[in-house]
Amino acid sequence: MRVIIEKHQNEKEILVSVTGEIDAYTAPKLREELLPLTEGKNKVITVNLKDVSYLDSTGLGVFVGMFKQLNKNEGELKLVELSDRLKRLFKITGLSHIMSISDNSEDGGR
Repeated sequence: MRVIIEKHQNEKEILVSVTGEIDAYTAPKLREELLPLTEGKNKVITVNLKDVSYLDSTGLGVFVGMFKQLNKNEGELKLVELSDRLKRLFKITGLSHIMSISDNSEDGGR
């Protein structure tokens, strides 16, 4: 399986849609595409994960890296439209308590 990453930017934020599986094989591509977006002050990045069918620890690591970099630069990471399986994974790992995770994209990750 491969991962497809689409990026769009508006005045307020960078919108990213991810499709496919995020695992040890695809996480490096995701990291390569997304980490450069975290550079600079006050960035807001919203990542829509509605079409992600699988996420493992290497994928979680990409989001943790983005979260840390954005926090350092006074930015924000928002994860939206996670499946129940992905929400459970973020909850089990404790990441749901520190990251902005939302059921839909309309509320901007809140």
